[in-house]
Amino acid sequence: MCGIVGYIGYRDAYPIIIKGLHRLEYRGYDSAGISLFDKELKVYKKAGKVSDLENFVKGLDLGGSLGMGHTRWATHGAPSDRNSHPHSSNNRKLTIIHNGIIENYGIIKETLISKGHIFKSDTDTEVLIHLVEDIQNETGLDLKEAARVALTKVIGAYAIVIMSSEEPDLLIAARKGSPLVIGVGKGEYFIASDATPIVEYTKNVIYLNDNEIAYIHRDGLLVKNIDNTIQTPYIQELDMKLEMLEKGGYDHFMLKEIYEQPRSIRDCMRGRIYPQLGKVQLGGIKEYTEKLKNIDRIIIVACGTSWHAGLVGEYLIEEYARVPVEVEYASEFRYRNPIITEKDLVIAISQSGETADTMAAIELAKERGATIFGICNVVGASIPRTTHAGVYTHAGPEIGVASTKAFTAQVTVLTLMAFYIAQQRGTITQSKLVEHLTELNSIPELVEQALKSNDHIKEIAVKFKDSTNCLFLGRGSSFPVALEGALKLKEISYIHAEGYPAAEMKHGPIALIDDDMPVVFIATKDSSYEKVVSNIQEVKARKGHVIAIVTEGDTQVKEMADFVIEIPQTDQAFVPLLATIPLQLLAYHIAVMRGCNVDQPRNLAKSVTVE
Repeated sequence: MCGIVGYIGYRDAYPIIIKGLHRLEYRGYDSAGISLFDKELKVYKKAGKVSDLENFVKGLDLGGSLGMGHTRWATHGAPSDRNSHPHSSNNRKLTIIHNGIIENYGIIKETLISKGHIFKSDTDTEVLIHLVEDIQNETGLDLKEAARVALTKVIGAYAIVIMSSEEPDLLIAARKGSPLVIGVGKGEYFIASDATPIVEYTKNVIYLNDNEIAYIHRDGLLVKNIDNTIQTPYIQELDMKLEMLEKGGYDHFMLKEIYEQPRSIRDCMRGRIYPQLGKVQLGGIKEYTEKLKNIDRIIIVACGTSWHAGLVGEYLIEEYARVPVEVEYASEFRYRNPIITEKDLVIAISQSGETADTMAAIELAKERGATIFGICNVVGASIPRTTHAGVYTHAGPEIGVASTKAFTAQVTVLTLMAFYIAQQRGTITQSKLVEHLTELNSIPELVEQALKSNDHIKEIAVKFKDSTNCLFLGRGSSFPVALEGALKLKEISYIHAEGYPAAEMKHGPIALIDDDMPVVFIATKDSSYEKVVSNIQEVKARKGHVIAIVTEGDTQVKEMADFVIEIPQTDQAFVPLLATIPLQLLAYHIAVMRGCNVDQPRNLAKSVTVE
């Protein structure tokens, strides 16, 4: 989580770094800092947003063509000026920025204190730069070798950049378990947690692998692994446009990304479905076709919104491919000694491809012989490089911390996977596949229609912006949509919200229903419709306020509900892709009306790269 930016070259470093920090602020925004070198090493840092740092450094010396910056999501040590990165060595000649957690920092810190080191922060990061200095002092090694040796002594995850006042032509970057990208320019190099700060300057990037260290000079770089063996870095071209990183006239990135969903869903399907032929083609998993015919079980591992997408996938895969599916929280998966065999397929879902809990689940499943597929949005991320095969969602950069288009893209990929596996296993007829793929191909246009309810949803939001609690209810594959709707509301508006299967309401949550409780139902025309209608009647009998997501033209629910939001008619399999849209808009408008920062909700970060 935390965002890292570094620059070495011929330009002024500060403007590049501060702009990069703004672009990475979705990764963490409780404090920020920069380190620059121009005749001397300068460190400026401030608790708060990147804009607070920007105001703080006005009028200060910001010169230098070597520098690095950091925007923080706190792990060790509360957000404060003293705990902000960069951190300095005891002799103040070295500075470091860090994303990740050094798990054995306590033991190292005790040893260093016994040697006279004085620490200025409560962070694990400061310990690492003191360790580098200590190794230099005791062994006489140069900075490059001292940094490498230090990294062999730490346990945990890290992406780091190190600067030295005695090495004005060097940046050291290293990674293990946390992402780091190096942009390759002409006479200049850029370092970042992801490609968003880099794309403006160069399309050529190197994704560092775990346990690799890059020694970067203005005229070239050398990559070694932690065992000191020279590596040959692979330079690839970014498929990202600068306009993807701008708001494009929208008030917030979240709203922009909600409105991008017709395009992102279409991009996700492009080149993968052939409705008239009744064919799904997924090149990323093609070589595992025979494996798919013989698997006994599918386990989906994910966190947060991606877990909700996995739940939708469970319904679809079991319905069409007739394979048993289990959906696991990745954060719990490896702590309960799960039963995994070589006949299992594990599907790991992560927008960023860097989620630490999901990575740990993948490693466990690989150790036990399972085949691992990844579903990821970010090319070059850790999960697609760790899994055996997989499918990219092609949703494009998602800057808003609360996932919107990432969710519908993941559901789209899982839908394609369900039909692809069914196609390989012969559990769906050709005529039925033609029918479903034809309908799926029309979903982007139907999402565009669903977005037209925005003004109506905004009017509903006015009525409920001061609520303190909310229930979201759905049946079948609409239950995960209810969970996702509740998550969106709670994470950006700070209203307590819970999602339940509609039938479970009477087994406890119905006790909460009164005339202050808004209840959101996904009540579309499907096989559970009459049951959901009964659940709505139960809420109305207890004076609850009902907001219903209904199929266009529905009259029965309209007569019972206080408010209805219509979505276009579609096959039951694709309702999650449409019903999600009004729930995203409802959460967005309520949060804005409450004065919340919808793009950067408190305590959250986009990519959770620590356990």
